Formats: sequence, structure tokens, C-alpha cells
Amino acid sequence: MPSRLVPAVPPVALTPPAPARVAAWDRSLAFATFVESADENGDLWRSGARRAVAPEGAVERLRAIGRRWRLLVLLEDWCGDAVNTIPVLAALAAAAPELLELRVLSRDAEPDLMDAHLSPTGGRAIPVVMVLDEHLVERAWWGSRPAPLQALVQGVWAPLDKPARYAEARRWYVRDRGVTAVDELLALMARAAA
Repeated sequence: MPSRLVPAVPPVALTPPAPARVAAWDRSLAFATFVESADENGDLWRSGARRAVAPEGAVERLRAIGRRWRLLVLLEDWCGDAVNTIPVLAALAAAAPELLELRVLSRDAEPDLMDAHLSPTGGRAIPVVMVLDEHLVERAWWGSRPAPLQALVQGVWAPLDKPARYAEARRWYVRDRGVTAVDELLALMARAAA
């Protein structure tokens, strides 16, 4: 099973961030602003943002990794995977604002940035979570859903029609409560920090 954690190639020495990444960060939205403007699935976004909590031990793991990180997320408000993972990542950022900041960009408004983070099959799968260091240098990225869920979608649930697959995925997300996405992202950040 291929890993859904797709690390970027970290530079050997600290290099300045790409001007495009700085510009993207500057035009990105705070998570709360994005949630307020969500049209499709707006109720799900608002409900998810209200109820999301950082998984137990996640803040301590983030502190152990050290450094200040920024997460730049490509998504659209209609995306079921995003609505089930990003509120939990935002809750983690809110629980440790001195270590983590999360901002959001529209995938459809950022084709060049999206095309630099295609899925292993070449698709524009979202969400994409870019891990940026304190200097806005991209160190790694994650997307678009947790590895165990992706294995089910591509395996056992592959014969199901799209609505049935989505229903199964939604049940998986309810049971998981964002824990796996946070675990995968923290593991990726730890590797990037090493």
C-alpha cells in the first residue's frame, strides 16, 4: 500500500522560500474566515469547526517536534475529506498558536500550486496540507486522506458506487475523529524537522 504521506525534498541548507509560496501565504485565509464563507457544506464546516478538538497528546507531540510551523491548505468547501480532517488540524493549531498556524486557499484559484501537489495518480485530490517552516520554505506535504482510509477506498470499498463509498468514508471519519490525519501529519513534521 503506497503511503499517502508525500514528503517534499527538503533542501540541504536553508534556502529562501519560493516567491510564489510567500505570495500564496499572504493571500490565504485564516481558517475561521474560510469557515464563515463556506457555501457548499457550510453547515458541516461550521459544525465541524465548533466540535473539533486536538487529539489527546497531539499538542505535546507538536511541542516535542519543536520549531514553528505553518500549514497552508488547498481545499474547496464541497470536499468531504477536507471537512472531516481540516477542522481537527485547525483545532491543533488553535491549541498551540505559538507553534502552529493554519491558513486556507481555494484549490480552484491556485492551479499552479495545486499542480505542484498532485496525487500519486496525477489527480487534483484535496485537501493538500503543505508543511512550511517559519521562513515559509515548504518542507513536506500531506494529502488527501489518511492512509488507512485510502486503502479501504481503493480496496474493499472500490466495487461500491460513489455514494456508498462516501457513506462508508463518512462513517470511518466519525469513528476516527481526525486522529489518524493528525498522527500522519505530526509524523511528517517530525521527519521534516530531523
